[in-house]
Order: sequence, then C-alpha cells, then structure tokens
Amino acid sequence: MARRAAPHRGIDVHYGDAEEAATDERPSKTQLKQQSHALQDLGKALAELSPQAFKAIEMPEVLRDAIELYRRTTAHEGKRRQLQYVGKLMRNADEDALRQAVAAATLGTAENALALHEAERWRAELIASDDAMTRWLHEHPETDTQQLRSLVRQARKDAAGLVAEDRQPKSFRELFQFIKPMLAG
Repeated sequence: MARRAAPHRGIDVHYGDAEEAATDERPSKTQLKQQSHALQDLGKALAELSPQAFKAIEMPEVLRDAIELYRRTTAHEGKRRQLQYVGKLMRNADEDALRQAVAAATLGTAENALALHEAERWRAELIASDDAMTRWLHEHPETDTQQLRSLVRQARKDAAGLVAEDRQPKSFRELFQFIKPMLAG
C-alpha cells in the first residue's frame, strides 16, 4: 500500500486578505503587556505614597485593600504576585484620576523640599551679610524686625565660635524656624 503525502496545512485555508488584517484594531500582545506593566507601575507608585496621601485618594475599596496588602507583603514572590493582582484591579479603576493624584502627591513633596531649600538659602544669606537683611525686610515687611535681628546676631556669634561640631547651634535652628513659615505664607 502506497503512502499518501500529508496535506499541507494552511495552504487551502483562507485567513482573509491584507486589507482585513490591516483594519484589525485589536492591540498586539506586546501592547497588552506594556499596558499591564504600566498599571502595575501605577499601583506601585500608589503603594509608595505616604499613608496620609494614600488615604486622601479616591479609589475602589477592593483596590485600596489590595494595595495595603501589597505594602504589608514582605516575600519577593508574594509582592510580585500581589502587584500583578493590583494591576488587574487597576483595569477597572479610573487610571487618569489615579495618575493625577499620584502626580499631585509627588509634586507636593517636591514643593515642600524646594521651600525648605529656600529657607536654608535665606538663613545662610542672612548670617553672611547685612544686605540680605535689607532684602528680606523689603520682601517680607510683616517680619518682626527686632526678633529677626536678634536671631541673626546670635547665629553669627555661634558661627564665629563654631568648632567642628556635628550639629548646628540652637540659634541656626531657631532662625530657620523663624524664616520657614514666612516663606510658606
């Protein structure tokens, strides 16, 4: 008995023409993976927020619980799996609102850091020169001039007698605490 050749699979099957394939609007597997990873990254960013900022964000309760469980999980594989679950839950959440909330919380932290750097800069300038005192009083006329001059004078005395200490003298901290709220307001 002679053997017959196996029919070539797929030759006779019609999969559609090129135009039909071009109009197929389904995302590719790569795109789906990228979207999944982006949602997981957003979930991780939410988990890294401070507890106060995290509580302030509006999200589905099941998602909040999953992110809190992710925070408590310590095992590497457990964290990875929980993060995948968070990403899955994120599909049903308002992604744009969550991204904006994370950005606002992160920006708030950056603004706080900038305000602290500004206060440190002013403190250094006030201790270094009298011209800085004039500029400060011009920019912040509501300042208690007598108290500011007293704090600057004491900080200058401490700076002159500063000998390789690890901590700054009390007057430096007091001057900083005096300046900081005025820059915020």
